[in-house]
Amino acid sequence: MFETSADSEEGNHGSFSSTLFKFGILMLFGSTSGLGGFLRCPAVPASVRHLFTGSSIMAKSKFEYVRNFEIDDTCLHNCYIVVRLDGRNFHKFAEMHKFIKPNDDRALGLMSRSARSVMEELDDIIIAYGQSDEFSFVFKRTTTWFKRRASKFMTHVASQFSSSYVFYWKEFFGEQPLLYPPGFDGRVVLYPSDRNLKDYLSWRQADCHINNLYNTTFWTLVQKGGLSTAQAEGRLKREETVIKHMKLPNEEEKDVIVARSRRRVEAYHCDIIGEQFWQEHADVLEEDDC
Repeated sequence: MFETSADSEEGNHGSFSSTLFKFGILMLFGSTSGLGGFLRCPAVPASVRHLFTGSSIMAKSKFEYVRNFEIDDTCLHNCYIVVRLDGRNFHKFAEMHKFIKPNDDRALGLMSRSARSVMEELDDIIIAYGQSDEFSFVFKRTTTWFKRRASKFMTHVASQFSSSYVFYWKEFFGEQPLLYPPGFDGRVVLYPSDRNLKDYLSWRQADCHINNLYNTTFWTLVQKGGLSTAQAEGRLKREETVIKHMKLPNEEEKDVIVARSRRRVEAYHCDIIGEQFWQEHADVLEEDDC
């Protein structure tokens, strides 16, 4: 508790305590005197009054100037806001937790469930696309959440996704223990048109197909062909042209689209490079002239 020299000499400790309590109650309930009245109280030491600007009703201290160092990261208006998460050092994480190669359906299911959790929490996300250890979340173009601050979007999505990954771990991995917390980094990218956004999602799906085709072939050579990892890698390098023209059956593709259609959040395993998905879910995107 603050103590003035007069209080100390006269043993009047209760006087300032009582005044502080009364003014605290008044401030909590919206007194018009507020902070200004409190600071004019004779019992308040000069050292305390010096910390505040008496002209303001709000509790602003002389230290508030440090807010000027904050960066304005407001996202441009009329753009889709995409937050893409990537697992941090997930090669090690997968090895430590003995993920099945080339694809572990438990891990993929957990990623999908975590993404649904994010979309259920943040209504302004219209669609998400995930593969392997990454997920992209698309906020609608007209969103005003967090005053469109990029840092708010990124940190909220990353924290919600990471906590969901831990929360739902047992649902997919049973009694297999989670040995250490996973981490996800994020980035924010803006896309001004439907075409730009579709091309971004097509790029991520094409990347998934290429990587999954390589990994499936690689681990088939190792697990069923008896080759070492070095031998399998060498063979794939020699037959790169053949690999590029191969295609996996649809059931072997390991990616997921989580979309909000007719206000319901649902998961899909389908092609989004073509137009069929977008025609069947025309309410996902906003009009280009919005």
